Amino acid sequence: MHANGRYPPIRDYAFISDCHASALVSRQGSIDWCCMPRFDSSPVFGRLLDWERGGFCRIAPVEEFATTRHYVDQSLVLSTMFETDTGEVELIDCFTTRRGGAQSPYRQLLRVVEGRRGRVTFRIHLAPRFDYAEVRPWVRHHGAGIYTAIGGNDALAIRCDHEFELVDAHDLVAECSVRPGERVRLAVHYLQPETIDPEPPEPPSAEELDARLDATIAWWKRWSRRATLHGAYAPDAVRSALVLKGLTHAPTGAVVAAATTSLPEALKGERNWDYRYSWIRDSHFTVRSLAELGYDAEADGFRRFVERSAAASVESLQIMYGVGGERRIPELLLDDLDGYRGSRPVRIGNAASRQMQFDVFGDLLDLSAQWHDRGSSPDDDYWRFLVSVVNFVADHWRQPDKGIWEMRGRPKHFVYSKAMCWVALDRGVRLAKECMRDAPVSRWERERKALRRVLDDDGFNARRNAFTQALRGRALDASALLLPAFGVVAYDDPRMIGTVDAIREELMDGPLVRRYRTKDSLSGHEGTFLPCTFWLAECLAYQGRTADAQEVFDAALATTNDVGLFAEEFDEQHQVALGNFPQALTHLSHITAAVALTRTAT
Repeated sequence: MHANGRYPPIRDYAFISDCHASALVSRQGSIDWCCMPRFDSSPVFGRLLDWERGGFCRIAPVEEFATTRHYVDQSLVLSTMFETDTGEVELIDCFTTRRGGAQSPYRQLLRVVEGRRGRVTFRIHLAPRFDYAEVRPWVRHHGAGIYTAIGGNDALAIRCDHEFELVDAHDLVAECSVRPGERVRLAVHYLQPETIDPEPPEPPSAEELDARLDATIAWWKRWSRRATLHGAYAPDAVRSALVLKGLTHAPTGAVVAAATTSLPEALKGERNWDYRYSWIRDSHFTVRSLAELGYDAEADGFRRFVERSAAASVESLQIMYGVGGERRIPELLLDDLDGYRGSRPVRIGNAASRQMQFDVFGDLLDLSAQWHDRGSSPDDDYWRFLVSVVNFVADHWRQPDKGIWEMRGRPKHFVYSKAMCWVALDRGVRLAKECMRDAPVSRWERERKALRRVLDDDGFNARRNAFTQALRGRALDASALLLPAFGVVAYDDPRMIGTVDAIREELMDGPLVRRYRTKDSLSGHEGTFLPCTFWLAECLAYQGRTADAQEVFDAALATTNDVGLFAEEFDEQHQVALGNFPQALTHLSHITAAVALTRTAT
């Protein structure tokens, strides 16, 4: 039994992915969250959000055991070692992948148990559930070790080296033993129901499954070897890059914010959101950080995804999309689910998709400017789209919006939003001049100058010696730490140094940073925000305060779990991770802070 019921801590989980689907594996060898065939699909195993009804796939020794685990080489193939009184056994978990898998994935979850020492008896318990635990599937036996589970429009083809017993008409259970060198394989393949009714296709052999495992490890190793960062921070930074790659939807280039929905920012509160979608802002940050490590292809893939999804029209532009470019992401409350540790509501979809957040325009133009700097300037069609975006900013930057934190109260004149509007105008002017493109450059320059005056006069509070959350305000906001990253103000500008000092004095909770302390429209109190803590470390490093930067960086790094994964937030008092997991924004911020420390090392 776990504290607070049977739910493991969020940090208990490891993440696996094939850049289509994803799963979380606990230290107990249980897959408690697995969305197939896409990140945003209904989970086939989902007891992370309802322990009794959600379904799971657990493989673990029948005796008491101790656990150690790691990712195999530089991959997203997970190795969990169970040690018992009778021996040791290794559990290897992955989604199998291959060259060309972006368009033709296996859609296969593979779990391999291999004996290492002595003789270990273990139990496999497979309990699939569909449609957010609404459907208990029809399970059928088709031959030696071959089963199917069908319900609604979901189906699984299951192949195991050992026979199962059908329990309670819906679960598959088996006990078996392995000695050194012996393997038991479990493959769970997602298919459409009509393709396995009445009979499933011939399953892959044991030899084929072993070959797929080897090919998957090799695929991830080839990708990770492309990283260009070297030095003490490189191994951890590459691990974060692997997580970001794993959160990237291969067919479209979309980057999801996290693998989960409704993991709470405050236990038993309402701050529970669905992050299995692609935000322009977070995705821009992601490809920006991957580009720092040499992964340029991912940046271009996301640029093209946005162009397609927005239909090259600023009027059609949203702040976020489904991983296939879907525009409608209605937010639904699943009142019948318990929620993680009783944290309700459980949400699917995200109403923020309809918000106006002006900073996304700066993200788009900055991404295009980076791509231009790497030798790939916008073509005629994309340039027309960018002109419409910059014109929109020139027309509307004086309006309030919902801001980077997606406030659900009334709109405000957020400083960060205004700053990113300035970025949109600035990059638009630069691209027009350097690419020798037709554009209303004089007007853009006038608006950029006017916006700069507003930022300097109303975005900076001289008495507080800091950039504030909103124009003519006093409250601080950690988003100000991003201003120098986009060239809005220099890192060593006295105003930025003052801002950093003010944030350290007011927004730090122990060694970590909060987003803000102002009241928002939601109940409950969130934890410290790990991306902001890494942003602070990055600022301090580029300001030459390397010892302070290292201290802040180490504090944020200490919140990672045993396999290098970060959540979004951290409760310093109770030492627990909060929010959806693993969180792309934290991992990408970890990379940019690591790059800053590497570049400024003496």
